[in-house]
Amino acid sequence: MLKINNIARNTSYLTLALILQKIISFTYFTLLARYVGPVSLGKYYFAISFTTIFAIFIDLGLGNVLIREVAKKADDAGRWLANVLALKIPLALISLITVFILINVLGYDSLTKNLVYVSSICMVLDSFTNTFFAVIRGFHNLKYESSASIIFQLIVLIVGYSALLLGGGLIIAMIALALASSFNFLYSLLVLKNKIKVNIKLIWDTPFIRKILILGWPFAMYAIFQRLYTYLDSVLLSILAGDLQVGLYQVAFKIIFALQFLPMAFVASLYPAMSTYWQNNREQLVVSFTRALNYLLIISLPIIVGTFILGNKIILLFKDGYGEALWPLRISIIALFFIFINFPIGSLLNACDRQKKNTLNMGIVMIVSLILNLLLIPHWQALGASITVLITNALMTILGFIWVKQIIPYHFKHNFSIFLKVIFSSLIMGLIVFLGKNYINIFIITFLGAIVYFLCLFVFRALKIEDIKSIIKSFKLKS
Repeated sequence: MLKINNIARNTSYLTLALILQKIISFTYFTLLARYVGPVSLGKYYFAISFTTIFAIFIDLGLGNVLIREVAKKADDAGRWLANVLALKIPLALISLITVFILINVLGYDSLTKNLVYVSSICMVLDSFTNTFFAVIRGFHNLKYESSASIIFQLIVLIVGYSALLLGGGLIIAMIALALASSFNFLYSLLVLKNKIKVNIKLIWDTPFIRKILILGWPFAMYAIFQRLYTYLDSVLLSILAGDLQVGLYQVAFKIIFALQFLPMAFVASLYPAMSTYWQNNREQLVVSFTRALNYLLIISLPIIVGTFILGNKIILLFKDGYGEALWPLRISIIALFFIFINFPIGSLLNACDRQKKNTLNMGIVMIVSLILNLLLIPHWQALGASITVLITNALMTILGFIWVKQIIPYHFKHNFSIFLKVIFSSLIMGLIVFLGKNYINIFIITFLGAIVYFLCLFVFRALKIEDIKSIIKSFKLKS
């Protein structure tokens, strides 16, 4: 019972932190975009994307290894941490040198180079912070990490925006990010040492480090594929189309990224249940997976329709200069359907011991993404990158369902009826929003559209009172 309570409490911490973190992060992004304009925004996020790609070569999936092995035997946490730290220090130095060489070889201006230099500090600090929090997670404690993620975003928001208002430039905004990373690094270090009682030291045990690398390589491959898939498009946009296009593309990317807290929070609760059902109740596993898809259809489709229709109003949040981001946003938001669906698919594969299939799928999608970006960005710039996002997320869904059907007896007809009802409800909502958007405040028309949508769901019986009670009951059980 104690373990169940810990899992429920950790899930609550993580879910709440995830929601607040996304809200604060998107608020800062909106303020930053309004203040600096699309070209400077492009420089800022190119620097972050560029260094974030190289961060994975410091981590190499070691965090996942630490979580799993410390959870198995907490007494060995110090030994695992000491060897991982000894391994990561040379990896961090190599990554820093590589970043420095490449950014100079690529011939960027001095401002962009300086942004990359400061961002590389964040890259190293965040990598070691993640290592410390991985050990803490191994002790089944997410409270400190959840709190730190919110404080991190608050530091970035308060320090970064205050500096901009006082006349500071992009470098100051990036330094705010470095300050937040420094806080997280020190905080996680102190928690690990003083609260979790794990000593911080370095040990280079060659056989043991070889064991760590063998255990970590599947995690490393998936992380490398995922990181390249997520951030390489912004880097390619900068190289092939310029900073303006990166800034325009980031508007669509950040909106989608912010909305992902919905399936992430949902799957945080779903994954442990799937793992249990895979061992004990395969029929219930099918039911849970089908219901998860239904709920995410109900959440994603109205967001897609509403954003597509209100796209020009949403772009106005970022002030003048972002008008060309409208169609990249409209194309990217369609991908939200596949992004949401991919969360329960990925959870099912992981829960059923098919992690390598997830890695294979991500590798295929990453290669396709690279090819499509190289083909489409020179012709359509930010729009080309958004088309790539749509195609590759659809591909990820198709590949995932191929494996799902080999694991459980799932059929599309289980969700097709709900899909049609949700589509019809979303289109009715969309019609109301379209007719009223030029006459009614955007927030009021969005609220009215939501009411119409949920009324339609109940009328068409896509959502029932029993479903609402079930969701409320699940939250009561968690608390």
